[in-house]
Amino acid sequence: MTIREPAVAGQFYPADGREVDVQLDRFIRPTGLRPAIAIVVPHAGWMYSGTTAGLAYSDVIVPERVILVGPNHRGGGSPYAVYDAGAWRTPVGDVPIAGALAAELLDRCELLAEDYRAHRAEHSLEVQVPMLRRANPRVQIVPVLIGGAWPDAGGRGELRMIGEAIAEVVREFGRPVLLVASTDLNHYEDQETSRVKDKLVLDAIVRLDPDGLMQRVKEVDVSMCGVAPTYIVLTAAKKLGAKRAELLDYRTSGDVSGDYQRVVGYGAVVIE
Repeated sequence: MTIREPAVAGQFYPADGREVDVQLDRFIRPTGLRPAIAIVVPHAGWMYSGTTAGLAYSDVIVPERVILVGPNHRGGGSPYAVYDAGAWRTPVGDVPIAGALAAELLDRCELLAEDYRAHRAEHSLEVQVPMLRRANPRVQIVPVLIGGAWPDAGGRGELRMIGEAIAEVVREFGRPVLLVASTDLNHYEDQETSRVKDKLVLDAIVRLDPDGLMQRVKEVDVSMCGVAPTYIVLTAAKKLGAKRAELLDYRTSGDVSGDYQRVVGYGAVVIE
């Protein structure tokens, strides 16, 4: 069986399983556990964004199948890369790939390609996996990385096609599937500037407006690394009947580090 070994354990989150569990005890405390179509969560080091991501995982029911969509920061491999077999190893145990679901997605969208290389060193999805496993120990995942030129990542038409394919596969699967968009918000500007820019994009996400999101990112130059994955997930969620979204949490790295001159923004949104 193909095993993807952790690439950023010991950097973005602990490499020791006991330490992972201690942090997850703090981040994930199940609350209302409502069904959701999708969530938007950050992917920085847990010390900065773990609380924000954990609020989303605490708020929704995580079913046994999850499709994760995140940005390929390193740029290697296929522009739209699916990890379609085996398992992802974490310090607290392996998480299987939902192979049948991944195969359906690859069959449905010719833009997507089976590509393990793109995933080998990327952190944007890896940091979510221990959290998903805590929320549902039986979870199986389909990791999808989006590369290409920022922010359109190859073109809005391509992103829309991928989102529509995800929606079709989920609709026909017959069992619950949660979609996860992994993204941080504005990068390395001062706190006041970032808060203004981040509010613009978060407002578009909460309005379930993928084109509005893309427009705002371009117009005010928001360095949101996962805008393309978020566009895809919003497109899919709307096709699946999403009616509302709620912002659960927003904060910046400055709230942890005390450095408010060069911050990164983090938000958690639930889409129903």
